Amino acid sequence: MAIKVGMVSLGCSKNQVDAEIILAKLRERGYQIHTDSGTCDVVIVNTCGFIESAKQESIENILEFVTLKKEGRIKVICVTGCLAERYQEEMAKEIPEADVILGIGSNEEICDAIEKALAGEKVRRFGPKEALPLEGDRIVSNLPFFAYLKIAEGCDNRCTYCAIPMIRGRYRSREMDKIVAEAQHLANHGVTELNVVAQDTTRYGVDLYGKPMLPELLRRLARVENLHWIRVLYTYPDLITDELLDVMAQEEKVVKYLDIPLQHCDKQVLKEMNRRGDRESLTALMEKIRAKVPGIILRTTLITGFPGETEEQFETLCQFVQQIKFERLGCFPYSAEEGTPAGERKDQIDPEVRQRRADIIMELQMGIMEAYNQKLVGSDLEVVVEGYDRYASSYFGRSAADAPDIDGKIFFVSKKKLAVGQYLPVHVDDVLDYDLIGSAL
Repeated sequence: MAIKVGMVSLGCSKNQVDAEIILAKLRERGYQIHTDSGTCDVVIVNTCGFIESAKQESIENILEFVTLKKEGRIKVICVTGCLAERYQEEMAKEIPEADVILGIGSNEEICDAIEKALAGEKVRRFGPKEALPLEGDRIVSNLPFFAYLKIAEGCDNRCTYCAIPMIRGRYRSREMDKIVAEAQHLANHGVTELNVVAQDTTRYGVDLYGKPMLPELLRRLARVENLHWIRVLYTYPDLITDELLDVMAQEEKVVKYLDIPLQHCDKQVLKEMNRRGDRESLTALMEKIRAKVPGIILRTTLITGFPGETEEQFETLCQFVQQIKFERLGCFPYSAEEGTPAGERKDQIDPEVRQRRADIIMELQMGIMEAYNQKLVGSDLEVVVEGYDRYASSYFGRSAADAPDIDGKIFFVSKKKLAVGQYLPVHVDDVLDYDLIGSAL
């Protein structure tokens, strides 16, 4: 009887792509992939190690499966992903019940490691980060009409608060032909929405081709048949060029949506984060983007309570948020990460202050979002169907203005039966918090 394998993948979309490549390798080896991890012989926890809350979530998930293993309900616990890579010795010491611990550079060895574990061996492998597979078959683990397309791995930006370069290594782009071939393969298998991801998508190609090649890549992806929406996430403000904005304005399939994690706007705070710019230059950039790509949705993420952030600097950030009126925004209290320059600083701000400042920003954003959504009432939006909510007796989906998993939804009624992945026009009738209410046309 085939061994049943389940996976819990935590953290970001880049980690999810790694998980999908792992699952395809296991299926190829003859393992049965199941969605209910608690009923499987083997459970893989693909961990996140980015910030403290993500680490805690990873550990809690592992410990849940340790309990199931002690009860005899599962045979093997396998830990992969960023937490395994970042805390190699600690993981082996603190969670001895984990049968397999693989760093990201040993993902290729997953099948052999599980076989050894089933035979009673403990496996601990940590290959070079550069050995992480960037290509390969995938089992897309979200709704079948959308997928994440990872175009690069690692990061060279060295922001002082961030552990990613330590965990994932130097920035390395994938070859463009291979990315386009993967996009075509996904489109041939029912994917109509691609979300382009990397730690910094705007740096794509610099290492391989000597210059940023995201605009060229997007033009080529726009030629892939059967794709409907192409969305760009995780861009870096310094590399948002006129050429990139021209592509976004000209290519119909490239949705008018740009995710730019700015983190802050105060010049001194940005400098101490090892990021460039200030309120004036970032304001000018946002204005330029909106002028060159009319109707664009701007998304950003911000950090409050970075070491040494004064009340005045925080107030500047609040004013910036109110001035720019980002259509989408997330704000997180600073998390002090071991091994990072910011984490070693002595002027750490009280965690309660960090959280209070983040709450204030999100309260401001709630008002901005409400005003933005109210303007949409009475308009018609193209929406992709994600499912049917039996309790609300309505379908739900997203417009091009909403990225999967992070932005809002539109709940709508329809006289016709609809299929998941179907695109259709929806009339906006009302607003509910961050979401819209409407009716299919």
